[in-house]
Amino acid sequence: MKLKFSLLLLALVQIGFAQQRTCGMQQYMQQIMNDPAAKQLYLQQQAKFEVELQKQSSLNRNSNAVNNVQAIRIPVAVHYPSAGTATEAVKTCLRALAQNQINILNADYNAANADIINFTEGDTDFYPGISIGNLGVQFELATENHPAGTGLNNGDLAITFGTDFLSGADSDATWAGYMNLVVRNEGSSILGYSPLGGSPGSGQTVVINRFCFGSGAGCTGYVPAAPFNLGRTLTHELGHFFNLNHTFNNGTCSTNTNCNTQGDRVCDTPEVAEESYGCLTAGEVGSCSFEQLALTMNYMDYVDDACMYMFTLGQENRMRAYYNAIASQFSTTALSNNEVLSSNFKVYPNPSKGSFTIELKELTNSYAVEVYDIAGQIIYDNNFELTSALVQTINLENTSSGIYFINIKSDNGLVITKKIVIE
Repeated sequence: MKLKFSLLLLALVQIGFAQQRTCGMQQYMQQIMNDPAAKQLYLQQQAKFEVELQKQSSLNRNSNAVNNVQAIRIPVAVHYPSAGTATEAVKTCLRALAQNQINILNADYNAANADIINFTEGDTDFYPGISIGNLGVQFELATENHPAGTGLNNGDLAITFGTDFLSGADSDATWAGYMNLVVRNEGSSILGYSPLGGSPGSGQTVVINRFCFGSGAGCTGYVPAAPFNLGRTLTHELGHFFNLNHTFNNGTCSTNTNCNTQGDRVCDTPEVAEESYGCLTAGEVGSCSFEQLALTMNYMDYVDDACMYMFTLGQENRMRAYYNAIASQFSTTALSNNEVLSSNFKVYPNPSKGSFTIELKELTNSYAVEVYDIAGQIIYDNNFELTSALVQTINLENTSSGIYFINIKSDNGLVITKKIVIE
C-alpha cells in the first residue's frame, strides 16, 4: 500500500501563501477510502477503536482506574527528505528544530503550554461543563534499534536527511513502529496533513510543510512563518492521527441530537458549522446550539497558532482510546529505558522563585542539562562529568514566571524530562 497524496486539487483552489490554516486531511482520507487495501486497514482500526472507546467512556475521570493509567511513550522519527545535501551546520540546526517541535507537542498534549491559563474550566458564561484535556503522553525521538540501512547507530536520534520515503509517498514500511514526521515542501497552499486514525504499523506519516515546523528562527530552508510559527500545525495534525476530527466536521448543523455520532463525535466540543480563522476572543463566535459558544481556541479548529491552546476531556478520551487500539503497533525497542535515570533524578523546590536544585546520584556518566521554555527555546544548558553524584543549583531568577522543562541527557542516549514552575 503506497499512497501518495496529491495536492493538485488544493493547489487549484488556493493560490498564494497560506495566510489561513489549510489542512489536507479530508482530501487525503478520500484517497484512502478509494484504495481497497487502505480502506480495509482503516475500517479494521476503527472497529478496534470503537471497542476501546467504550472501555474509555466507562471510566470516571477521578477513578483509580484513570489516575493509575500508565504514561504513554511514543517513539518519533523526523525525516527531512530535501536536506540530504545540507551542510553539517544546517543538519545540526535541523536536529535542534526537531527537538524544539517535540517539546511543543509535549507541552500541548499535556496541558502544560503557557497559554492554557487563558481557558477557565467551568466558565458558566461561555463554556459550561468543558474541562481541559491532558493525554499524559511523552513524545520522544527514538534512539535505539534503528531500521537497517538508515545509517543510524544506537544512541543516534531518529532524524534522517534525504530519505526518499518511497518517492514522496506517505508511508514507508522501513519505519514501521515509529511516529513518523515528514517535513517537506508541500507548496504554499497547505500546512500539513495526516490520516484520520493513523497506522504506525504500516509506517504511515504525518506530513508538515517546511514553513510551519517548530518555532523560533528555524534553519536554512525551514523557517517557521507567522501566523503558523509556534509549532501548532503538528499539534493539529497529530490530533487527526489519533482519530480527532475537525470541530467543524460536518460543515453544517446536524439534525441528529446524538453528539456521539454527529459533528466531530466529541460531546464536549460545541458543534459548529464552519471553521474559525485568525485570532478570536472567547465567546466571540456562536455554535449550532443557542446555549453554547464555539470553542475557537481548540487545537482542531483553524485559528492561528497563537490563538489555539487546548484539547477537551472528551478529545483526550478519544485520543487515548485510539492509542490503546494501535499501541501494539509502536516499537517497544526504539526508546531507551530511562527508568534508572528517572529514579535518580530529582528537582527541588518545585515550584520556586527561579532557583532550582537538580540532584543526580549513584551514576557515573556524562550528562547534558537543558532547560527550555514552553515554545521549545533553550534558556539554559550545561554539561557535567559525574564520578559519583551531582547536586547543582540552577539560577533562573531573572526568567519570567511560567512553566518550563528540564531535560537530562546521558551520553548513552537516556533522556528524562521534568516540568518545573517559576512563580
